[in-house]
Amino acid sequence: MKYFDEIISLLQEVAETQGDHIERAAEIVADAIEADHMIYVFGATHAGILAQELFYRAGGLVPINPVLPPGLVTDVRPMTLTSRLERLPGLAAEVLAELPIETGDVFIVHSVSGRNAAAVEMAQGAKERGVFVIALTSLTYSQSVEPRGDGMPRLFEVADLVLDNRAPVGDALITIPGLAQKVGPSSTVTGAALLNAMVVRVAELLQERTGDPPVFMSANLDGGDAYNQRWLKHYRGRLTYL
Repeated sequence: MKYFDEIISLLQEVAETQGDHIERAAEIVADAIEADHMIYVFGATHAGILAQELFYRAGGLVPINPVLPPGLVTDVRPMTLTSRLERLPGLAAEVLAELPIETGDVFIVHSVSGRNAAAVEMAQGAKERGVFVIALTSLTYSQSVEPRGDGMPRLFEVADLVLDNRAPVGDALITIPGLAQKVGPSSTVTGAALLNAMVVRVAELLQERTGDPPVFMSANLDGGDAYNQRWLKHYRGRLTYL
């Protein structure tokens, strides 16, 4: 099938080009967790799916705070409103004002095009508060478009570190004869692979350093609830979704 062929090829490209960036991101995240700081993850609309992928996840890291603001998630109706809100200057500042982020935390911001105000201003605001910002974006896509606002940078120009999901311009992969628009978006697949590769490396580093990385066990395994409760107790009051 065409999509499998193309997405596997793109995943291989990501693996071949992003190893050093994944290692650096993992070191930054591991350092933050070892110092008892938190990891925040934001993306607007479908980009926010990866924020949901990382938190309260079997096999995932415990100290992950998803940032899922009203109006910028996929359960908004009408959904078309999200396109207007992610372009709205100033909205990110209002969201950040309600987040307990602090120097030493890490903020992962996901935007495939990297051109909209919500993602860019979220990254800028986090950096102003002394937070290390990791951008998950497509450099090919982002470098092909202008920022939405005059004088506004793109996400990759703001971040401290970039993970490139290698998505093509427009995100979709497959050309169908006679159809102007390509189909088969790629960024959720490659983005999830990048972030989970980072998570695995973080767990490896923390296992080497501490022998006790904060990772969730599946609650559907015997003993899972008790295993997880220790970590939930440790981070209670700092996990924003509890």
